[in-house]
Amino acid sequence: MLLKKEYRSDREDLVSEFFVPCLSNCIQFDRAIQYVTAKSISTLWAGFKDLVNNNAKLRIITGHRFKPEDLTLLSTSFHEENKKKNPTNHTIVDGNNIEILRKIIHNNNLEIKIAVPDTQVCVTFSENIGIFKDSEDNIVAFSGTANETFSDQNRNFESIDVFTSWDDKARVERKIEDFEGLWENKTRHVKVYDFSYADKNRLLKYSL
Repeated sequence: MLLKKEYRSDREDLVSEFFVPCLSNCIQFDRAIQYVTAKSISTLWAGFKDLVNNNAKLRIITGHRFKPEDLTLLSTSFHEENKKKNPTNHTIVDGNNIEILRKIIHNNNLEIKIAVPDTQVCVTFSENIGIFKDSEDNIVAFSGTANETFSDQNRNFESIDVFTSWDDKARVERKIEDFEGLWENKTRHVKVYDFSYADKNRLLKYSL
């Protein structure tokens, strides 16, 4: 896959030229981002390569503020009683946002962790890291802004820097270390919790 080292809205279409090719060739996408929505999760999921065999994995680290409707939907979908009532191990290829979210959570294809900054040092968690991995251990990482609803009406003017394991291994490894450090709650000035823990302990807030 031929990729550029940088994508910017005045020169490229980030969705069709970067996100769609990367998602359609990967089996795992790790993402650290300030805000996440049900629509963005469902859109990302629909782009994965290996949905039929149920091998795709989406790991998201996001800030602790959500739109009310998204927080309600995610809370309900992650609730343990909801998991018990619904069948697991279904193939998900299409469906509405609610159905997609419910099934990929129950199938353990989706994990979300919440990053809560130390307010004495940081106001918000706004890191932007993305890491695509395919079945042959090829890795594409990027940093920078990115709007992943993929809607023509809601796109931002934005740019990303791109690093590949076959062309810039050191930078890719650094992005992986940064993401895994967050995932394992080993990063200074921020505490990272499983979504369910954050939800039960009232760490999640409505966005301003």
